[in-house]
Amino acid sequence: MVERPSAVLADSANPAKNVELPLKGSTIKLLRQAILIRRVEERLLALFSEGKLNGTVHTCIGQEWIGVALAAALDDGDMVFSTHRGHGHYLSRTGDAPGLIAELMGKATGTCGGVGGSQHLHAENYYSSGVQGGLLPVAAGQALAAKCDDTDHIAVAFIGDGTLGQGVLYETLNIASRWHLPLLIVVEHNGYAQSTNAEQTTAGTVQGRAEAFQAAYRHADTWQWQDLIGHASNAVGFVRRERKPLVLEVATYRLKAHSKGDDNRSQDEVRSFEEKDYLTQLLQQRPTWVGGLVDEVDVEIDQAVSDAEAAPPCTFAPPAPYAPRELSWSEPSFERERVVEILHNTLRRQMQQNARILIIGEDIEGPYGGAFKVTRDLSEQFPGRVRNTPISEAAIVGLGTGAALGGYLPIVEIMFGDFLTLTFDQVFQQACKLSVMFGDDVDVPLVIRTPMGGKRGYGPTHSQSLEKHFLGIPNLTILALNARLSPAVVYDRLCETVRNPTLVIENKVLYTRFLHTEKIPGFDVRCSDEPYPTVKITPAGESPDVTVACYGGTLEDVEEAILAAFDEHEVLCEVVCPTQINPINIAPIADSVRQTGRLVTVEEGSRVASWSSEVLAQLAEAGATPRAVERVGHDSIIPSDLIRERELLASTASIAAAIARVAA
Repeated sequence: MVERPSAVLADSANPAKNVELPLKGSTIKLLRQAILIRRVEERLLALFSEGKLNGTVHTCIGQEWIGVALAAALDDGDMVFSTHRGHGHYLSRTGDAPGLIAELMGKATGTCGGVGGSQHLHAENYYSSGVQGGLLPVAAGQALAAKCDDTDHIAVAFIGDGTLGQGVLYETLNIASRWHLPLLIVVEHNGYAQSTNAEQTTAGTVQGRAEAFQAAYRHADTWQWQDLIGHASNAVGFVRRERKPLVLEVATYRLKAHSKGDDNRSQDEVRSFEEKDYLTQLLQQRPTWVGGLVDEVDVEIDQAVSDAEAAPPCTFAPPAPYAPRELSWSEPSFERERVVEILHNTLRRQMQQNARILIIGEDIEGPYGGAFKVTRDLSEQFPGRVRNTPISEAAIVGLGTGAALGGYLPIVEIMFGDFLTLTFDQVFQQACKLSVMFGDDVDVPLVIRTPMGGKRGYGPTHSQSLEKHFLGIPNLTILALNARLSPAVVYDRLCETVRNPTLVIENKVLYTRFLHTEKIPGFDVRCSDEPYPTVKITPAGESPDVTVACYGGTLEDVEEAILAAFDEHEVLCEVVCPTQINPINIAPIADSVRQTGRLVTVEEGSRVASWSSEVLAQLAEAGATPRAVERVGHDSIIPSDLIRERELLASTASIAAAIARVAA
């Protein structure tokens, strides 16, 4: 490094006016970081034009000082969550130009092995994602973990002014303020959301939004860059000291296109900000010491590009399909208890054994204890570890994801399964992608439990079975409780082994039922040796005529239907009821269908693009296509009238009739 005890710096407010200022070593370091960001991104644009990287390149040229200022104020244990325009944040936090360049060039030596690309970066305590506002509740969950650990670490979330239109921002601000979470939200206000001016899209002010949620607010800009460093330090210090959220709005301007070359802004406007930008003027004037600094940075970048060009390509391969396997079967032995009591006692026991378990959701604290009373007194037994949330389903799941990244085992309750639609972005785009797009370097042990199903007269928005919309999400395990398998088996296994997001479907009607422990006349009941067992009900000493595949709460009706089918039509059925419905182990269903050649599938939800559809597709692939098929389900909204609801949903009568038809 060239010695620079002093140098000529351009005045931040008036770059054309040069003033003599002493430069400390720490200031030189920050300037070098800013120059590194600028030169790396300029090189990335050049590499794109040369065809050496693909996808997208969202540069932060003109905004570099924000990442530099915040990184200078943070400690090693602090977490940073960024956005699609995060190169500067990443480089400020890590200094890893080689890893960033190799990542964008799709190389195995990239920070995420070439899987994440420009928008999806992870290294140590840094995460970025491409969905506007998507990581905000995750950052709040990380702040919750820091609070629960009683450390002085904080979480920092960078967003752009375009994110001010996202509802999850306000869900997160509300929770962070009420729970006093150490969360710093940095709003990079460059005036544009892609090509749309903020004046066209945004009412009110950032300050007004922060103060509406009783969050502290500070303002700075990138043209007074030395002041920005002080403001960033003060903001970080406040959050660290007070353990409360703060919104730091930084006025800035993006000097390059939104991505690569798609820019419809006035060139006169852009030029005026180039003239105002300190770093631009410094690099144009290039005093001697700056020239030496740029040369150092360029040598580093040249080497990084050369190394990346010589590196092996990304080695990502999709995971192997879920492999069907042969199973061993044994007779289950469970106590006859109400399902809600088993759930409550299992959660209580697991919380006693593992102090890292948190339960969060709406109305789950005592004395109410959830809509179905599963958690009724757990908040009293485990203070601070069972938390009521606002009605903010997306933020609830995001909080759980962030807490999972922070080393906790969050069990998130969504009050009604119908409301899972509000969580879809957080489940699909965030929780289930983090470990994969970051090169399998991240575990997300998140459990989402929710009551699902009808038959209680709750009507069109509280009686649905919507799990089909989550089937097939990569990296998401879906489990469905049934009346023949103790929930303790499921939750004990989950709490011991969960590494990736898991959705547990709990049937509403099943809560009030006793676990089925009685024998079924003429049939044997067995459970498989899978981690989440499949239940199989087989005619005793006889070959079945029809296979019935079902899951969850429908098993009760299926049990009655197979007795009716035998009594009324002399048809013997074999029932296969998996607990894990995504991914599916098709082997036990295929083995049964190969024997019977006839199949009835049963589910409470819509049959279109459903679990039954997937079962039939996988049976065809396994060479076990049945000769006759009936799918029991519906394709409608669900009426509130109890009689009409029961006529619509799968029932003992409709299942028995379907069995008779396929057996004919």
